[in-house]
Amino acid sequence: MLKSAEIRRQAAQRLRELFPRAKAWEETQDVAIGGQTADLMVKFRLGEQEYLLIAEVCSLGQPRQIRAAVTRLSDIRREVPAAYPLAAAVYIAPQSARILKTNNFGYVDLSGNCYVALENVLIEKEGKRNVRPSTRPLRSLFAPRATRVVRALLSEPARPWRLEELARAALVSLGHGHNVIKRLEELAWAERDDHQRLRLTKPADLLEAWAESYTYRENEIHSYFAAERISRKFMGEVARAADAAGRRYAFTLNAGASLVASHLRLPNVHCYLEGDPDEVASQLGARAATEAEGTLHLLTPYDSGVFSGVLEKGGLKVTSLPQLYVDLLHYERKGPDQAEHLRREAMGF
Repeated sequence: MLKSAEIRRQAAQRLRELFPRAKAWEETQDVAIGGQTADLMVKFRLGEQEYLLIAEVCSLGQPRQIRAAVTRLSDIRREVPAAYPLAAAVYIAPQSARILKTNNFGYVDLSGNCYVALENVLIEKEGKRNVRPSTRPLRSLFAPRATRVVRALLSEPARPWRLEELARAALVSLGHGHNVIKRLEELAWAERDDHQRLRLTKPADLLEAWAESYTYRENEIHSYFAAERISRKFMGEVARAADAAGRRYAFTLNAGASLVASHLRLPNVHCYLEGDPDEVASQLGARAATEAEGTLHLLTPYDSGVFSGVLEKGGLKVTSLPQLYVDLLHYERKGPDQAEHLRREAMGF
């Protein structure tokens, strides 16, 4: 992980690159402002207009750290109303970007994303992936089989677990369950009570770390065009076809979210399906299509754990809330908003 001083140095360089025509450029570090210390203050001039940027450097750009930065930046804005506050990090995650923009703050990261909205100036770049994922040392924690344990814990975040119970619920060996638990304890994301039962202490941190390391595209996607209009009725037909073929299934992405939050529109259907999807698609009268043209997408799971903890809504199965959240987070433009709505309204952490 980069040190704050290096992030600050590179963030100042990124800002300079965003304003190549700026004149009278001045940078100051560790500036006392009221009861806060600004990590970086930049003054410059564009034409006849002078600007003042004040940056808060975050070692991590995840929502928890960004919410704390928003509090500090709000204090600075009260002290210096003419300044434009922004956050700087190696990577500003999509949900973190929304938090900052909602509070009228900007951001710049070292991965190529930025949002700066000054008077007569708007610079926005998004969609760049993290150049230095903080979860690289956690790769073993989010390996396919290990995520079975993570999913079980996040599905019941307040529950105290014995190792045997957790391994049985996650369908892993005792040894594998022990290794995941040990790593969570090392990260201080879980701890044991007086009865040696394990309980999550930081479910939000665990969820965000998993979300950063995962994308729904790790599953094999088979796309089809269904002649029937996409609706809840069609989802029922998908479920019946899967049941008739003896296959496990679970709706996810828009389809899954629509079962949890019924107001969502259904442009297409994504569904985890066990086994060969062509048989089920054929029963539905759907023909093979490209992903862009398809209205039905059957996902061959990256691991069978996606079927653990499935919920039943209106007689249809939807994948567990933690799985639905991490699936949605990297799905198209509205996916992150749906993920955060799900987290706020249904998950509670």
